[in-house]
Amino acid sequence: MDQSALRAVVVGTGFGCRVQLPALRAAGFEVAGLVGADAQRTQERAAANGVAGAFTDLDEAIAQTGASAVAVAVPPHLHGPMVLAALAHGCHVICEKPFARDIAEARTMLDAAEATGVVHLVGHEFRWLPERAMLVRLVADGAIGEPRLTTFLSFIPYLIDPNIDMPAWWFDEAAGGGWVGSASPHAIDQVRTLFGEFESLSASTQTLRPGGDGADDTFQFRFRMANGVEGIMQQCAAAWGPPIDTVRIVGSTGTLWAEGTAIHLADRAGTRIVPIADDLLLPPPPPPSTDPRQQSAKWQMLTQIELAPYHRLCQAFRARIEGSDVPREPAVPTFADGVACMAVMDAVRLSSVSGGALVRVGRD
Repeated sequence: MDQSALRAVVVGTGFGCRVQLPALRAAGFEVAGLVGADAQRTQERAAANGVAGAFTDLDEAIAQTGASAVAVAVPPHLHGPMVLAALAHGCHVICEKPFARDIAEARTMLDAAEATGVVHLVGHEFRWLPERAMLVRLVADGAIGEPRLTTFLSFIPYLIDPNIDMPAWWFDEAAGGGWVGSASPHAIDQVRTLFGEFESLSASTQTLRPGGDGADDTFQFRFRMANGVEGIMQQCAAAWGPPIDTVRIVGSTGTLWAEGTAIHLADRAGTRIVPIADDLLLPPPPPPSTDPRQQSAKWQMLTQIELAPYHRLCQAFRARIEGSDVPREPAVPTFADGVACMAVMDAVRLSSVSGGALVRVGRD
């Protein structure tokens, strides 16, 4: 083993193998163990990914490997137990999102991490997407004056095929799923990095996929931020037709919007595309693992989106562990961000079951 490497355990054999494992390795971690629910399957996936240890128990994995870092990528209803187990061993932790089952569990996880004094990050890797980071910089630098009004819109056809190969927890509300659980953390985090904290919202959720039942695949909510920005967020994962994914921000002196990877700015000087700053660009992604699932169309599509920014997240994770400097932008997401995001998600769900009632975010 390279003596400069930090030893890590990955909990979860799906996203954990697809993204966390190669991103951790590229950031200089030695992935010494893989933890899964099924012993034989975990052994096979550990071998396919070149991981020496295969376990079904996290305590055993940490004890046998001597790991000082744990990356958690199991269904969200298991995040709390896995994170608390890792913290009990004094391990640094990256936890996937949605961070917890609810804000109460999220606060317990944050309190435990702070009491232990370890590095704790949430997997909001899309903060490092260049177009997102550039929007945050432009708003912070006053490119459109004071932001006043915003819209976040996403229509995609992911779930219109009842046989689509998506994680089972996405369709199980009890496991933390639904589109609110699986997708809203990305969007909520983007809003928070742009405008700060949510004040209130009114929401509804729906299930629109053909023959769909159970967990939601569509959500929408109107919100107000603590700084006065008002906005609308609407997402549907069961929308026929070409995908639409756009953000628009209206300010006191101009408008910014993102379409794909392009950032547009309109003001008295006209309309133009704003180039992404060089320091926000991502390098080529590290190579994926040798897992044969990396050859599937689904994994190739998702890995292309996720791996490069997750590599940046893991670099920040290592730098924080070693006490090294981390670039100021984007801000590194911690368990505190996980708590703030869960407060918004809980408010969305509460408002939806209350017929769209206005809910104050994070108010017990």
